[in-house]
Amino acid sequence: MVETLNVSPDVLAGAAVKARVQDLSFYYGTHRVLKNITLSVAEKKVTALIGPSGCGKTTLLRCFNRMHDLYPGNRYDGGGIRLLPENTNILGADVDPIEVRMRISMVFQKANPFPKTVFENVAYGLRVRGDLKKSDINERVEQALRGAALWDEVKDRLHSLGANLSGGQQQRLCIARALVTDPEIILFDEPTSALDPIATGKVEELVAELKTRVTILIVTHNMQQAARVSDFTGFMYIGELAEFDRTEKIFTNPSNKLTEDYITGRFG
Repeated sequence: MVETLNVSPDVLAGAAVKARVQDLSFYYGTHRVLKNITLSVAEKKVTALIGPSGCGKTTLLRCFNRMHDLYPGNRYDGGGIRLLPENTNILGADVDPIEVRMRISMVFQKANPFPKTVFENVAYGLRVRGDLKKSDINERVEQALRGAALWDEVKDRLHSLGANLSGGQQQRLCIARALVTDPEIILFDEPTSALDPIATGKVEELVAELKTRVTILIVTHNMQQAARVSDFTGFMYIGELAEFDRTEKIFTNPSNKLTEDYITGRFG
């Protein structure tokens, strides 16, 4: 059992809560991977999840958009994840996972453009909904590409395959695809781990811009990246949330020795 330190009420001072994880556990079959996670995600801020490999970071991230539902034998337990202000439990049996994925988009570790054109990659989510005219889809695709800082680079290549773009451009294409449905939260799962430093810098700049419009939850192994881009940081260890606080405090004066050992490179 990891010593989990209670978070003082002022940690999120000045920030509204967008999502609240309540005593959440998760099982792959009979194997319990997440253990009673309680966490508040601040609205229009960046929250980073850090911790050693296998600690449950990505598993927790994928709970937010019901990715685990795609595989048999997976099970959620506990109080669920509630979206505010309506207080909807997005893990509830009466909630449509596809609608959850429209409201909570995800960008994966490795860019995964569909085998479609640049335009159709971005338009995909809109076509799934099927409720827009062609002119509306054109406008929304352009807005999303602009939002992902990619429009100027691809506006003359909209009908070329997305896979023909560079690695960094492909990842920003995936970000545009995530943006087009006007999500309330975007999940980033180590989005720059396969990118070079220049492309990484562009994605980090984009994250800083996006948080003025959308809530962001990011998993990263890169301590410097977590320190640069996030407002709040949670340190996870063997399936538990060992510490959660303002990023500055986590990296300069952590309360848990496990956190300190991890960020100073003593393990992980």
